[in-house]
Amino acid sequence: MKVLIVDDEPLARARLHRLLAKNPDYSDIAHASNGTEAIQQVKCLTPDIVFLDVNMPAMNGLEIAAQLNTLSLPPAIIFVTAYPEHALDALQLSAAGYLVKPVTEQNLANAIEQLGRLTRAHVQKQRPVMINYQLAGVTRSVALEDVYYVIAEDKYTRLVFNGGEALLDHSLKQLEEEFSTHLLRIHRKILINQSRLIELKKGANGTHAVALKGCDCLLPVSRRAYKNVKEHL
Repeated sequence: MKVLIVDDEPLARARLHRLLAKNPDYSDIAHASNGTEAIQQVKCLTPDIVFLDVNMPAMNGLEIAAQLNTLSLPPAIIFVTAYPEHALDALQLSAAGYLVKPVTEQNLANAIEQLGRLTRAHVQKQRPVMINYQLAGVTRSVALEDVYYVIAEDKYTRLVFNGGEALLDHSLKQLEEEFSTHLLRIHRKILINQSRLIELKKGANGTHAVALKGCDCLLPVSRRAYKNVKEHL
């Protein structure tokens, strides 16, 4: 199981690493010292669990967690802090656990054990988000995590996903509102799966385009959407 430890204090990271390393299931352990680095590590390494310090400069743990929760498959988050009063905020962000510093071996073991206790609500939440479409009069579905982008063309909306394409009855605006935490507008005619966004490229004459994981084509970014797209990287 892959783990990411996020803490601006090197000693705190080292202590938690030592405790986790005693369990052979947690041998793949990475570190991050700030929010920007943490978000980059999560996108690159896709850890199963993130141990996240609450009090950090620039971007605190609660702000980081809010961004991670927008991912199509966010990691389990266990907050680690010296301030118990943040527990309520952590719960509101669907935290999988909460540890108070200094972390003990027993408290860490309890938090990890709690991760394995799935409730019915957890199972429901983990079901993939689906988009429905019609093909030859039959309703079919595709998992949103498999979607690359949606583009408005003439009188219809085309959905492009891993394995094919489909025409939708919904407008881009309707899709943007329904899947606001998953789809990102990059152009007045294009929405992308923001979890697949990997690069923002600069082209000729000051134009920009994005590259998506698993997708061969580059998609144009409008000047109006440029700032918002850049912030999502």
